[in-house]
Amino acid sequence: MEAPSSSDQYRSSSSSAGSPSAAAAAGRRYYFPRPGRPISFEDSPDWGDDITAAGPHTLTSASLASSSYPSPSPSLPEPPAPAFRERKVAGAALVWKELTVSVRDGGRRYCSGRVVKGSSGYALPGTLTVVMGPARSGKSTLLRAIAGRLRGAERMYGEVFINGVKSPLPYGSYGYVDRDDVLIESLTVREMLYYSALLQLPDVFSSKKAAVDDAIAAMSLGDYADKLIGGHCFAKRLPTGERRRVSIARELVMRPHVLFIDEPLYHLDSVSALLLMVTLKKLASTGCTVIFTMYQSSTEVFGLFDRICLLSNGNTLFFGETLACLQHFSNAGFPCPIMQSPTDHFLRAINTDFDRIIAMCKNLQDDQGDFSSVSMDTAVAIRTLEATYKSSAESASVESMIAKLTEKEGPYLKAKGRASDAARVGILTWRSLIIMSRDWKYFWSRLVLYMLLALSIGTMFIDIGHSLSSVVVRVSAIFVFVSFVILLSVCGVPAHINEIKIYSHEDANQHSGTSVFLLGHFLSSIPFLFLLSISSSLVFYFLIGLRNEFNFLMYFIITIFMCLLANEALMMIVAYIWLETYKCTLTLICLYVIMMLVAGYFRIREAIPSPVWNYPLSYISLHTHAVQGLVENEYVGTSFAVGTTRTIPGVQAVRGSYDISSSTGAKWVNLLVLLLMAVGYHVVLYVLLHLDVRRHVRFGRVSWPSIHTGAAPK
Repeated sequence: MEAPSSSDQYRSSSSSAGSPSAAAAAGRRYYFPRPGRPISFEDSPDWGDDITAAGPHTLTSASLASSSYPSPSPSLPEPPAPAFRERKVAGAALVWKELTVSVRDGGRRYCSGRVVKGSSGYALPGTLTVVMGPARSGKSTLLRAIAGRLRGAERMYGEVFINGVKSPLPYGSYGYVDRDDVLIESLTVREMLYYSALLQLPDVFSSKKAAVDDAIAAMSLGDYADKLIGGHCFAKRLPTGERRRVSIARELVMRPHVLFIDEPLYHLDSVSALLLMVTLKKLASTGCTVIFTMYQSSTEVFGLFDRICLLSNGNTLFFGETLACLQHFSNAGFPCPIMQSPTDHFLRAINTDFDRIIAMCKNLQDDQGDFSSVSMDTAVAIRTLEATYKSSAESASVESMIAKLTEKEGPYLKAKGRASDAARVGILTWRSLIIMSRDWKYFWSRLVLYMLLALSIGTMFIDIGHSLSSVVVRVSAIFVFVSFVILLSVCGVPAHINEIKIYSHEDANQHSGTSVFLLGHFLSSIPFLFLLSISSSLVFYFLIGLRNEFNFLMYFIITIFMCLLANEALMMIVAYIWLETYKCTLTLICLYVIMMLVAGYFRIREAIPSPVWNYPLSYISLHTHAVQGLVENEYVGTSFAVGTTRTIPGVQAVRGSYDISSSTGAKWVNLLVLLLMAVGYHVVLYVLLHLDVRRHVRFGRVSWPSIHTGAAPK
């Protein structure tokens, strides 16, 4: 039966795919309910009694029985059945009421950029609630606002209730999964989850292992539990779908009441997407409240949702039962064609980007006529859908349910215990030791490069002797060695960027803290940096033929170690600022070149221009204090023969090429300065991480987080 002419503008662009004769059909088929029963995707174009769309059928959420929800086809793959007893979770009823989120525009008024505008809805235990809409519609912002994780420039108006109580979600009651997977590539899946459990849970080890096993089983990761996430030279990295499961499983070890997921199907193919959503559906069946965002989905995945919140440009176009959304579009005059995916249809109607496509391809035609399946302007469709929803029985039903869920307080969610700071420092230290030992970018590549550097410089400057003429050559060798040891450390930048990303994720989810992270990273880096220092220094020291005494050798090793320790903190600062390998490498190389120029080798420090170059740059250069201390270690207290009767002190012999002090304690002053620089860089890094500067600084503009409740700005 043909649909009415008012709906003729919506047509399935893939309707010809079913059979060749479909192209010649005069009428078009749409999703409509049979009289007296709710919509189901199991309705087919070959109904025994075709229904004419003579008038819209009013359909409320109360009339939608759960049995009408479609299930995936039996032929579709499902996750393996878990061999464990499912734990029931006491979910939480989540309500957001008149929620508006504004973004500060250039440090001015908040109301200049409202990302979410007066959204209301709820998510119940044991259900899947999806926030759907086109790009830049406010999906992720709404999810962050409900979870209490707004960014620095964002300000929230409205109310969020948990079990009828207007309060933020306490620690351990919820899990939040970001869109991008931030995983530790050098750990196995089980190790990743186990260390996450150690950081989050205060219980004994046996219960943490049980929580990890439950999370692995819940996410169907049993076949991948003992595989490295990033793979190695003989094995591939974990597939994208399984990586997404690991990210979700990391939050499940806490057994949360509410689970927030931003774009769970991001970068997944159709099979992986369906497998993940079936897994989440089973997770929700245990009682957990699951709410997530999504851009688009297949028909099978759409059938697994319980409720949908449809956004466009921050406006709520619909909230309610999933199948009632189809009826809502039909009531507004936009029925979904039979051969078209519901989400494709929804986004086609409310995505303003399609207007540009129609304008670009207005002369292009397909086999059945116009290129576009929608001729109405998208802005008109959005206004029509919004107005229809506000006046619909579904909107009244949502308001009634919100009033019912908020009129009486339910069980209060209590914050769960967590591991102590001392325990977390030990856990992070041990985890970092494992990561550094397995990550070739951090330790092994640097060890190989440092050994090659020491061998190259040592063999180039070998057998230079100990005469007066060897002084300048030996100073050159020391300067080259220090400069390139610092320069080659940039190969560890990718590892530092990964560390910062992992910290940011764990800190946002309250699994870690600034002081805990820095102390753990500092303690774990000491043995590796010392091994780098002693291995390269021994090769260089004896090939060059420096002073053959143990105390001078140890000073040389400790100076190189202090130099690397300070440089490690400097690299972490730069990695935190940029979080991009290219920008970090370029910045560090520029800094190192400037430090080399003002170190006093190319021009004696006394002759360097005082403003900027001499002070302060030469005083804060790692090269200045490292080279000066090592040269003083080598030549203070020595003398060189001039002729047969006269000798000059080593300090005087060096001063022609490098400026050093004649004091025996001068080298210790330089070593102390390197130590203070290492401490100072770590303090700067602590301040940057603790204040979360990246969150508040955007394009040179500073803004501070502020969350308000009350009426939204007009």
